[in-house]
Amino acid sequence: MSLHPVLSALGLSENESGTYLGNDEWSKTSDAGVLEPVNPTTGDVLGKVLASSQSDYDTIVERAQASFKVWRKTPAPRRGEAIRLCADALRAHKDALGSLVALEMGKSKPEGDGEVQEMIDIGDFAVGLSRQLYGLTMHSERPGHRMYEQWHPLGLIGIISAFNFPVAVWAWNSFIAAVCGDVTIWKPSPKTPLSAIASMKICNEALKAGGFPDLFFLFNDAGTELAQTFVDDKRIALVSFTGSTKVGRNVGERVAARMGRSLLELGGNNAIIVDESADLKMAIPAIVFGAVGTAGQRCTTTRRLFVHESIYDDVLSKLKTAYAQVEKKIGDPTDPANLMGPLNSQDGVKGFLAAIEKAKASGGIIESGGKALSDRKGNFVLPAIVTGLANTAEIVQHETFAPILYVMKYRDLDDAIDMQNDVPQGLSSSIFTTNLKRAEAFLAASGSDCGIANVNIGTSGAEIGGAFGGEKETGGGRESGSDAWRAYMRRQTNTINYSDALPLAQGIKFDL
Repeated sequence: MSLHPVLSALGLSENESGTYLGNDEWSKTSDAGVLEPVNPTTGDVLGKVLASSQSDYDTIVERAQASFKVWRKTPAPRRGEAIRLCADALRAHKDALGSLVALEMGKSKPEGDGEVQEMIDIGDFAVGLSRQLYGLTMHSERPGHRMYEQWHPLGLIGIISAFNFPVAVWAWNSFIAAVCGDVTIWKPSPKTPLSAIASMKICNEALKAGGFPDLFFLFNDAGTELAQTFVDDKRIALVSFTGSTKVGRNVGERVAARMGRSLLELGGNNAIIVDESADLKMAIPAIVFGAVGTAGQRCTTTRRLFVHESIYDDVLSKLKTAYAQVEKKIGDPTDPANLMGPLNSQDGVKGFLAAIEKAKASGGIIESGGKALSDRKGNFVLPAIVTGLANTAEIVQHETFAPILYVMKYRDLDDAIDMQNDVPQGLSSSIFTTNLKRAEAFLAASGSDCGIANVNIGTSGAEIGGAFGGEKETGGGRESGSDAWRAYMRRQTNTINYSDALPLAQGIKFDL
């Protein structure tokens, strides 16, 4: 196995420790298992990552606790300086890290670069946030009293991320948590450990050069035992989990059982509504990118499309033409000329083909694609357009993490909104319309029930400035911008009596 040039550019070797213990020390454990991340484009093993042991985990938590006791006393603007250094370091390594994300995960090079840009952007956001962790001052009902609230660091934050965004989700959580005064421990996907190791080395080297303590720790589990220990560990104040609804439900229940906090970013079954007034020059590219971008492996991927019956045939025809163009540009995602790379694993290909067969068995018509490209190496498929199914079909109600788009007709906007909402998930949604009344109806309380609702843009590509997350089986968590920082802090209400009396609230008398 020869070392890929991208790994060399990031200072990685063929054999890497998957465990950052703190104190500038990477574990030398060699008997806890080995992860072998695979290039989904070729099927070749990219390198070997030595997994973490129980002893490694214990060391990490002990050192993270010690670091937190120091970090929580650090003024928030000073914390922001630490994250500024991380963002600057990521700028310097953007091209190489973006290439590694494309290489290991399988998304296109522009999307890989875009994911690193998200890390940089959230770093910049966190720097500004470090001077804006505002509380409120309230008027007390008691004379001679002042009442206010403040926010304190929460503690150790556990981050469990998914393969499809192998670095950005960590940054969303860890950078915001750091300026809030917390220390984070990261367990990345076993499919993308090299991207995680590279990110940790870039940021930890920047922190060390700036004279900052350890803020970020890392472990990689060869199985699931350490992950379960992590979720059940009372020392972990918050577990942020990104992944499937099935696993996320288990995580949420286990954390709740120990009275901890969880932040869940789970599945999406996202829909776009295209009404008869829509500008199709905008709608078609948005639909296609939303459905085939990252090979359908985004939680915000467009999976359902509701088209007004008066333009249904025209939209379907244009989509089929666009998909034919995409099919010509499926290949190595590190080549910027390609529009779609492979699915991340063979399991993903099997899930894609199983969903296609189930759709056909339910009466679905495959209008485009729906096949695996078995004539080449890697996990490549042809993205599918499926018609002939109702929104209530079981396979339509289910999120298949692959490029399958179910296209359906509607007559009345209220019916389209009802169908959009009639799934277990509630992450992202969109409407294409030039009618102001319909746009506002879509955004109203009686409109989309998703955490993200867009007008004249697609379902994917959320900016870091807004809070990211969804409702129902999507988990209810919020990450990234707006006031999502509050999840990483504990709220404290304070009342100060500066009078010479002791009046009680609610007019209660207690005279001794």
